[in-house]
Amino acid sequence: MWFFARDPVRDFPFELIPEPPEGGLPGPWALHRGRKKATGSPVSIFVYDVKPGAEEQTQVAKAAFKRFKTLRHPNILAYIDGLETEKCLHVVTEAVTPLGIYLKARVEAGGLKELEISWGLHQIVKALSFLVNDCSLIHNNVCMAAVFVDRAGEWKLGGLDYMYSAQGNGGGPPRKGIPELEQYDPPELADSSGRVVREKWSADMWRLGCLIWEVFNGPLPRAAALRNPGKIPKTLVPHYCELVGANPKVRPNPARFLQNCRAPGGFMSNRFVETNLFLEEIQIKEPAEKQKFFQELSKSLDAFPEDFCRHKVLPQLLTAFEFGNAGAVVLTPLFKVGKFLSAEEYQQKIIPVVVKMFSSTDRAMRIRLLQQMEQFIQYLDEPTVNTQIFPHVVHGFLDTNPAIREQTVKSMLLLAPKLNEANLNVELMKHFARLQAKDEQGPIRCNTTVCLGKIGSYLSASTRHRVLTSAFSRATRDPFAPSRVAGVLGFAATHNLYSMNDCAQKILPVLCGLTVDPEKSVRDQAFKAIRSFLSKLESVSEDPTQLEEVEKDVHAASSPGMGGAAASWAGWAVTGVSSLTSKLIRSHPTTAPTETNIPQRPTPEGVPAPAPTPVPATPTTSGHWETQEEDKDTAEDSSTADRWDDEDWGSLEDDWSTGGQVSRASQVSNSDHKSSKSPESDWSSWEAEGSWEQGWQEPSSQEPPPDGTRLASEYNWGGPESSDKGDPFATLSARPSTQPRPDSWGEDNWEGLETDSRQVKAELARKKREERRREMEAKRAERKVAKGPMKLGARKLD
Repeated sequence: MWFFARDPVRDFPFELIPEPPEGGLPGPWALHRGRKKATGSPVSIFVYDVKPGAEEQTQVAKAAFKRFKTLRHPNILAYIDGLETEKCLHVVTEAVTPLGIYLKARVEAGGLKELEISWGLHQIVKALSFLVNDCSLIHNNVCMAAVFVDRAGEWKLGGLDYMYSAQGNGGGPPRKGIPELEQYDPPELADSSGRVVREKWSADMWRLGCLIWEVFNGPLPRAAALRNPGKIPKTLVPHYCELVGANPKVRPNPARFLQNCRAPGGFMSNRFVETNLFLEEIQIKEPAEKQKFFQELSKSLDAFPEDFCRHKVLPQLLTAFEFGNAGAVVLTPLFKVGKFLSAEEYQQKIIPVVVKMFSSTDRAMRIRLLQQMEQFIQYLDEPTVNTQIFPHVVHGFLDTNPAIREQTVKSMLLLAPKLNEANLNVELMKHFARLQAKDEQGPIRCNTTVCLGKIGSYLSASTRHRVLTSAFSRATRDPFAPSRVAGVLGFAATHNLYSMNDCAQKILPVLCGLTVDPEKSVRDQAFKAIRSFLSKLESVSEDPTQLEEVEKDVHAASSPGMGGAAASWAGWAVTGVSSLTSKLIRSHPTTAPTETNIPQRPTPEGVPAPAPTPVPATPTTSGHWETQEEDKDTAEDSSTADRWDDEDWGSLEDDWSTGGQVSRASQVSNSDHKSSKSPESDWSSWEAEGSWEQGWQEPSSQEPPPDGTRLASEYNWGGPESSDKGDPFATLSARPSTQPRPDSWGEDNWEGLETDSRQVKAELARKKREERRREMEAKRAERKVAKGPMKLGARKLD
């Protein structure tokens, strides 16, 4: 039986990548790139080949091998594994690049920032402080060849070949025998008399000065060049001069050198160093400190190196969310760092966290996700959106916080292209129907109409035929003027999705009714849309052969390319509507007068107008469609309908209370959308109806808007013309005069809006019962007085 000896190199769990070794190492070691056989993860492998007649160098290499295994510090090159045989030594470390090669590559790419150098030198000095002060070891080889950089840009101290004990154990310093390394020795080593007084760290601090000179000025030609600081920053020059002074006694301890450089105004006193120091101790920081750190981190990320953000900040952000309960505060820096990742890295690191965040019940987390969805939507695949994202997002449609409802509507623009048939054409349309018909906030109803027009091209042909005409028609009857404008522009933006019969019989009658709307902006858009539809009908009338071409999209499958032409001339976009309407919502609570008359909507001729209904004194609720008086200059500059393309979706979170204080306020019943049911019961009623025609086409009768509502025509939204021109249509809607309202509701204070309509009704009923009881008691007393006292034995006849 034959036995074969095992090859230790072949059985080693790491392998060299077949390429030439990296240069820059004047010592006995050769640096190779390698990988772990099992996982393929990158590593660096230092290889020393044993040669005959080089016993002294072999002993130095074995000593370095031992030091690597026993020394553990964040700023010293991390040892992973090793192999020692008669022919070679292998030391496996984290993947690194020699500092000389790294600096050369960065110079070619645009140069290295002082922030990076300040943190790199901080790490090297901290490693020297650990060796000298904690381990009583002299490194004896600080130079460019002994410093390495990992993938995060962190500087690591290596080159442990010539290290020796500062206490004299094991003899003196080993002989180097390599001129490239001996040029960094301090001048006092040439004095063999031993009369020079020095500290144990003096030689290493001299070599640190040489390293600083080389980092800023390139390779050191000779020791005399140290007298000229060259490109060394002025804030570092005084401390550098202490390092390369002729008197070794005055060279500072590494710990004191760090302290001097970290002083206010010092070279290492900057945001980058402070961020790194906080990240190193983040596990022991208080939750409040972490929250403040992550809030301020986003402002600094743009100035930080990309590799540092990807490989050091990102893991800490993920860990803080996963285990540290950091919450929504990590989202902004997380998505900012995500821009530096490739698509594959984003899928592996960011998307699992995002999916988990969507299941959170934290309102702040949900609204931040909705606001920043544009940054990660392209990395979400359709199965993930439909099964893990959309079921959680739709809860926002029923949220009591108006800001969350609005952001949920906005997010549908990004999610719609990835939704499946059931979610898009059934589930989403039910929520949109409920929002447009029953939401108490005018801007949300308006944005729902806008969003529907934008995603109309993604709907199936049957859903488009059933929904679009009814939805936009309902919007044109909304008391909120921007909603009526959005309905008109919705028709125009989706003009190619309607048959000629629908255009003539359903759409044009609706648009013609808006030509006498009290608001000039509505009338202007109505006339534009009418001209567009009439020209379309006229062209088909002149040439009937065009009918098939004109109606080609009516029964076509959903396509994101439909409707682009109309949307461009109409000048409508989600960007304009919200920024326009958000200016009209303020969160200042006001108290209504004790008794007011609700102004009536214009009634058709021949129909008697209902008498104004007095309402009891109740605080104004957030559900009222109210507009606020603004400065004329602001209104003329920012609210013209012709400039919607240039605007951006205004954020109503600033106007609504972002802290969730509006949750109860939004539950208050609206006088325009009265319902005895809660939002949940309203939603179930939509489920029970199961009919889009009923949901969209049966709008409630035109009820009077809330007390204090001003005509939107007073804001001069129609264009740059002077607002003092006579408006022939302004008299079409005669409304009773109301008390002037304050200019605002207050500074984000929704506490005064918590009165519920049910409580008001209950209070009224209680008062009526009390009055009835007092009346009955008064009548009984009157009857007793009229009849007088009853006689004993007399029989009561009544």
